[in-house]
Amino acid sequence: MTTSTSICCIGAGYVGGPTMAMIAKQCPDIPVRVVDLNQSRIDQWNSDNLPVYEPGLDEVVKEARGRNLFFSTDVQKCIQESSIIFIAVNTPTKSFGVGAGRAANLEFIEKCARTIAECSTGHKIVVEKSTLPVRTAEAVKRILHSSASGATFDVLSNPEFLAEGTAVEDLLKPDRVLIGGESSAAIETLAKVYERWIPRDKILTTNLWSSELSKLTANAFLAQRVSSINAISALCEATGADVDEVARAIGTDSRIGPKFLKASVGFGGSCFQKDILNLVYLCEHFGLKEVAQYWEQVVCMNDYQKRRFSARIVRTMFNTVSDKKIAILGFAFKKDTNDTRESAAIHVCRDLLDERARLSIYDPRVPESQIRNDLQLAFSDALGGLSDKHKQLIDKNVTVHKSLLEATRDSHAIAVLTEWDEFKSFDGKQVFDSMYRPAFLFDGRNVVNRQQLTEIGFEVHSIGRASEVLL
Repeated sequence: MTTSTSICCIGAGYVGGPTMAMIAKQCPDIPVRVVDLNQSRIDQWNSDNLPVYEPGLDEVVKEARGRNLFFSTDVQKCIQESSIIFIAVNTPTKSFGVGAGRAANLEFIEKCARTIAECSTGHKIVVEKSTLPVRTAEAVKRILHSSASGATFDVLSNPEFLAEGTAVEDLLKPDRVLIGGESSAAIETLAKVYERWIPRDKILTTNLWSSELSKLTANAFLAQRVSSINAISALCEATGADVDEVARAIGTDSRIGPKFLKASVGFGGSCFQKDILNLVYLCEHFGLKEVAQYWEQVVCMNDYQKRRFSARIVRTMFNTVSDKKIAILGFAFKKDTNDTRESAAIHVCRDLLDERARLSIYDPRVPESQIRNDLQLAFSDALGGLSDKHKQLIDKNVTVHKSLLEATRDSHAIAVLTEWDEFKSFDGKQVFDSMYRPAFLFDGRNVVNRQQLTEIGFEVHSIGRASEVLL
């Protein structure tokens, strides 16, 4: 590792912030600068209230921040002072134009590439960290090579494989680090950074296109497993089988394995749906209609699971939830994160609000402003407009609370939508005594003690299990 190595990361979000913090921690001699045009976000990274919640992240940031880890909005200066530049900006699914609803919106990637081209001198290694469609690097290279400054560039693909909630552990002990590129020297330069704490045999190298496609494929395969077990959960409820027992039985098969066979109300997060839809769009672009339809069904099953859960609540509560108070426990898409992107809770809440239910929401990490913003977006039209009716519905029928007990008091039902640890062992008797009868509990994550709560008096409805009252 040469002492001249210095790193800049454009994008201070869920990927850029934690990844750069870990590099800075493990490589104290390498200056690491994280830049973003969002001043508020940068201010949070420089405070004790980080914009990203991950167990253990506070400690990593505090160790390196001010020593060799810096957060700034001065994009141009940081690019000029760095030899390795990571691009970790958002690549949302397009909501307009060709490929709307499937293709990735590469607007921010292109803007980053143009900024790098304008600001750079000498030689730079540009690293794609954002999840991108195959052959995006080709566009990035063309933009960079048009630089009028005489700068030269190598482009690498280094996709992230982080799971939110375990990102720090995933960065510290990854299954693999993938680096794709055409320049062996550039690949080796980046590999030596990771080698400071990761064994070399876990650093895989490929060509650019294989690296880009591997990220989409990994997420597609994982999401496929979730949708597969969720499809079986519907059959379990109809037949009296227990989806957890089925998952355990098939998971012991070494050819299948137990991971990602946990039935739930549906997968969420920033990656799975976006990446699968991106894969669908690529398949359609190359004329692979049947392949596109195959992968699209994974997303269709996920949407079905969320609608099915909402419909089960309405059907069970005597076919009406109008003016009934339903406690929503959890709004993040999974535990140990404050990320709500594509959270199943958003879709379930939208469906219940459409039925005029009164929602009482509690999540230990998601702020009220984020909850209300997500619900407004869920009701918005294609152009982002929100009708007065839906705005009034959210304002009037949604209450956000600071504790589980507050949220569940005087409720007709509870819906567990995130698997936070505190929802696994709450005081069932105290909650039950404060609710209307019958006291319904809909477990969208299969985390509560079903037998114990049933003995207290709850009517418990779990994913992938027939309701005892129907047997």
